[in-house]
Order: sequence, then C-alpha cells, then structure tokens
Amino acid sequence: MATSRPATTLLLSLAVLAGGPARAGGEAPVDCASAVTDRVQARYEGIRDLEARFTQRSTSIAFSGAGQEMRASGVARFAKPGRMRWSYEEPEPSLVVSDGQTLWIYDPTAQEVQEFPVGEGFLSGTAVQFLLGEGRIRDTYEVKAEGCGKPTVRLFLRPREDATYERLELLVDAAKGEVRETAVIDLFGNRTDVVFESLRTNLSPDPASFRFTPGPGVKVLRASPPAPGGSDRVAPGGSDRVAPGGSDRVAPGGSAPEPPGGLDSQ
Repeated sequence: MATSRPATTLLLSLAVLAGGPARAGGEAPVDCASAVTDRVQARYEGIRDLEARFTQRSTSIAFSGAGQEMRASGVARFAKPGRMRWSYEEPEPSLVVSDGQTLWIYDPTAQEVQEFPVGEGFLSGTAVQFLLGEGRIRDTYEVKAEGCGKPTVRLFLRPREDATYERLELLVDAAKGEVRETAVIDLFGNRTDVVFESLRTNLSPDPASFRFTPGPGVKVLRASPPAPGGSDRVAPGGSDRVAPGGSDRVAPGGSAPEPPGGLDSQ
C-alpha cells in the first residue's frame, strides 16, 4: 500500500530551550513561561472544537546529517473529547481521522484505508492534546520561553518523564494564548512543524465527520490484536516502523499507535 507520505507523517509524530530577552536598563530577563502557558491552558480548556487551515513541514535527518524536507497542507478539525480530522489537499489528497476510539488513514489514490484501535490515551503527550484542552501542560512538561515581551512567544516543552520524543514547541500569541504553530522534535532530530491559520472555534461539527465509512471498492487494513508484551506506541520519526508502502513517517502531534500485530486486509 502506498499510503500518502504527509498523512502518515501526521500519524507517527501525532505534537523547548531558551529564556526571554534582557530588559532595557540591564534588568534581569523576564521569564514569561508560566504566565503564557497558563493563558494557553485557559484558552483551550474553554473551547469545544476548532478548525483551521494548516501547513505542515517535516524534516527527516539522515545518518549523514543531511535533512530531507516534505511539505503538505489542508484543513484540520478538532473536537472534544479526543476527536480529530486532518484533510490533506497538497501534495495529494488523503485523510487522517479519529473519533477517539478508532483512527483511520485513507489513501484515495490507492483506494485503501488503514484502521487502528486507539482508545482514551491516544493523544497523551501530544500538541493536539492541549489544543483540545486536555491534560495539564505544566504538570506534564518543564516549560521554558523565548521571546518574552514580544507579541509572540515560543514555548519549549520537555517531558518530565521518559518519552519517545525530545520536546514539543508552541508558538503562541502572548496576549490571547492562541497557538499559531506547533512542532515536535524526536530523539533522532527529526522535526515536524505545523502552522495554523484562519482558526475558527465552537462550530459544533457533525460527529460523523470524525468517523470514516469505506465506500465501494475501498480495501480496509485493520490492526490485529497486540502480541503479548508488544508495544502499541512508536517513536516519533518513524524509526521503528515502516508503514505499508515502504516509507518512514513522522507527525505533528506526537506519538501514535503502531499496528500492534500487523495489518489484516478485508
């Protein structure tokens, strides 16, 4: 199966370093990390759903140190609890959608869809989790900020516990707490950035838009039950998994499930 590279890139990474600048007069740098983080938390806790256009840029670091870059764009939609829909338009149509219990990756060109059981913990430790107002950022991450005193601030989020990625980054409107960009950097240095534009909130989307119903002729590849002792998570960057079609993947939101015992076709 030749699944769309940007779409599965979203799946596997499905997703911070310096302090603020010195103030005039030689005063100590302002640390705005806590205040801006709390604004982000408050803003997204109060939102039921959101929709935005997105541009995704993924940079894969080869062993030689040279990076390979992929770009994609489309429309993303999120709704509580734990639902999301990434409709890719460029470079080719594809779809990643989840109702919070099942995840589907649809390749319309190949007329195939991959189906994965995900469950409640699917978005834990991802940028998408916080866009849905779920989880406590400061409880989960050590947070530092860059650009304090400017209209936009970059938050660097390093997980407090062992994780399959190095850090998340959020570019935030400092006054509103609105996230304009997200990034996930995995343990190998692979990076995926997502820029959000034309964001709209509380549109009450149809719940059916977070499910996928295969049309006539669409082949369904379902994940089989996990093997005893097996893992259902993979490192963002795709280094421990090759998706059908042969290419490694990474995704903006953080880690996502590996097909736990292989895929069964139907």
